[in-house]
Amino acid sequence: MPTPPPTGPLVTRDTVAAHLLSLGVQPGETLLVHSSLSSLGWVNGGPVAVVQGLLDALGPDGTLVVPTQSGDLSDPALWSNPPVPEEWWSTIRATMPAYDPRVTPSRGVGVIPETVRNWPGALRSAHPETSFAALGPRAAAITEGHAPDCRLGERSPLARLEADGARILLLGAGYGTCTSFHLAEYRVPSPVVEVGRPSPTGWETVREVSITSDLFAELGSDFERDRPVVRGKVGAAGARLFPVADAVAYAERWLALHRPRDQYVDAAPGAPGTRRRP
Repeated sequence: MPTPPPTGPLVTRDTVAAHLLSLGVQPGETLLVHSSLSSLGWVNGGPVAVVQGLLDALGPDGTLVVPTQSGDLSDPALWSNPPVPEEWWSTIRATMPAYDPRVTPSRGVGVIPETVRNWPGALRSAHPETSFAALGPRAAAITEGHAPDCRLGERSPLARLEADGARILLLGAGYGTCTSFHLAEYRVPSPVVEVGRPSPTGWETVREVSITSDLFAELGSDFERDRPVVRGKVGAAGARLFPVADAVAYAERWLALHRPRDQYVDAAPGAPGTRRRP
């Protein structure tokens, strides 16, 4: 049976750049991008063309930032998608490769961030589960100093993006992917959990603020209702553009009012499992 032709639209590097500029992306700005390649249409050149288009729109003075999380570097006892047999847990902990920003692949964030991670000149932050990669003049300032016990808080690239006046681009992605909402979790009362992961010296456990994106779609809907969000299209993908600082400030107020604390789900974004706290 013949394969049906692609439905399109046909998207090129120039299409991506032109649509981003029409949306309101500014040359020279710093842009945190959450993305879905498949939402764009038929992209000639795939993720490489998308990254080229993003860089074209930002220009030589702009900085592109993406999440390059590796949540699978976590305790197998917490994995649920899929789970692994309990008799494997000790071996997995003993043999899991430690995080290496040069070679550890991203997980659960799509092929566009993985393409940025491998791009010549890209820098990547040091957190073993929730790293970010960046290209451009502000890349070092954004990615340096990502503390090992601060996934997405004050000592992560998110706080630097907020301070820099960066904006978020949701490119075919929903508010459930918006990592900046997590920064607000560090600024409202939140449980602290123990997080296990591999390290160069063996298995380690650190204490961390518990994070979850369980209500982010609802949070994002309210944010878009109440705050200015630029909406448009890039190829076939719905796109949203808004400041990091606006998202974080709104999320601080919203989470304090809407998130019950008697039950809490903790999971590093991209992890193969979740942790439920009674």
